[in-house]
Amino acid sequence: MKKFLSILLALNFIFVLCACGDNQDGKNGGNEKPEDIHSATREIFAMDTYMTVTAYGENADKAVNEAEKEIHRLDNLLSVGNTDSEVYKINSTGEGSLSEDTKKLMEKSEWIYENTDGAYDITVYPLMKLWGFTGDKQTVPDGEDIKKVISDSGFDKLTYDNSTVRLGENMGIDFGGIAKGYTSDKIMDIFEEYKIKSGIVSLGGNVQCLGNKTDGSMWKCGITDPDNPEDTGSLIGVISVRDKAVITSGGYERFFTDAKSGKTYHHIMNPKTGYPAESGLKSVTIVSSDGALADGLSTACFVMGKEKALNFWKKNSDKFDMIIIDDDRKITVTEGIANNFISDYDFDIEKKQYSIPTDT
Repeated sequence: MKKFLSILLALNFIFVLCACGDNQDGKNGGNEKPEDIHSATREIFAMDTYMTVTAYGENADKAVNEAEKEIHRLDNLLSVGNTDSEVYKINSTGEGSLSEDTKKLMEKSEWIYENTDGAYDITVYPLMKLWGFTGDKQTVPDGEDIKKVISDSGFDKLTYDNSTVRLGENMGIDFGGIAKGYTSDKIMDIFEEYKIKSGIVSLGGNVQCLGNKTDGSMWKCGITDPDNPEDTGSLIGVISVRDKAVITSGGYERFFTDAKSGKTYHHIMNPKTGYPAESGLKSVTIVSSDGALADGLSTACFVMGKEKALNFWKKNSDKFDMIIIDDDRKITVTEGIANNFISDYDFDIEKKQYSIPTDT
């Protein structure tokens, strides 16, 4: 199944999983031309990444202003390094109160943890610290230290209710694997509150789109070629979406090479082994209307590997779709988005499970 991305790239602005193209050609189905629609864009640095928020509509400026406030509010709430944040205080004391946002994040994280057999786990924070991925100096830890850290970790070792959380001994939590997706969900709520019909949020590679583009067509999100991540013109494919989040996890995003062994280690940890996941995958892209779910599942499915991830999707195909690129550069696209995905490379389509009616 061959397509021609070079032609598409020439004709459209495409966001490479940190933006989506807005090709305004006047076909928005109304009397107002796209170039007459008021828009507002804001570039923001928060959550240790650069973000862009764009809204189209009469209240675009107000919506973008509120979105920026919300981004900073959530950053201050969820940061593991900000001594005033809720998460920092919980990690420091081993317990604490839960705000409405952290309660929702706990619930979402628990669902993903339980349904992916622990492939996504917010308690890997001490493990990430041990490897140095929370700072600037990464190193391969001693095997016994890794065993100790993972023996103290696991979502099932913490307890929480409607208002409080208590961590197990030597435990720490980090919502970094789900926070940006949750933030983009909250921005979509703000857009709708201000009657924004078309908008896009790019939070450091996490993209979420509201409605269609102003010309009435779908947003186009480019999937980074994991072998050439620095080249924004090198795409593995393009997915067209509306009202969806498109979020990718890949080992190419953050890694280091050990000076002694020459082996490369990436930042996506397998919570069970305590080492970077060796799942046979280069990247996993999740497409879902739920940004927080997409964020967490992009990590979980990467850790699970292709076979387990596809089996998990078949049981939950109403919640998300995905694009998997394995170590052999083989591309697999799930059935729900296959018609909206194009690539210069051949790709397989994974079919849903369909129940066969039986005679009664």
